[in-house]
Amino acid sequence: MTATESSTIHNTFVLERNFPWRQARVFSAFAQPALKRRWYAEGDHEIQEFRMDFRIGGGEQFRYRFKEGHPIAGSEIENESVYQDIVEERRIVMTTRMSLNGKPIAVMLATFEFVPAGQGTDVILTHQGAYIEWTDGAKMIPVGWSSLIDRLQKELTQ
Repeated sequence: MTATESSTIHNTFVLERNFPWRQARVFSAFAQPALKRRWYAEGDHEIQEFRMDFRIGGGEQFRYRFKEGHPIAGSEIENESVYQDIVEERRIVMTTRMSLNGKPIAVMLATFEFVPAGQGTDVILTHQGAYIEWTDGAKMIPVGWSSLIDRLQKELTQ
């Protein structure tokens, strides 16, 4: 590849997880800003901004800076998302652009389905991404989402 060529990697993955709670409770963890911030945004970084407007056409802005000790300490990640489709307690479809220090590194489509399963709910995430000049993105994003779903489980247990 020459200096003028760029690399874009495409990846699709599906994560499925069963939660022992009804759809309304699980869905609310995605729809309520304070609740979503706890499992999705908080972590081992400094939150610069977290805003949600949970409606079709609304969006989500999440910006954070890595703390000292992280391999890219001081770097800033920004996720700008738009809710493309919402069906209460059934489905959320959103698109996201992720940037690192102001440079786009990924454009993603995520579909969350909330399916009744006995007394609980199956959450099915279908994630499609185009990773721009970020060859590790296709490996890192599935791991990140798996960890986030673990955090969601923990949040709902409290």
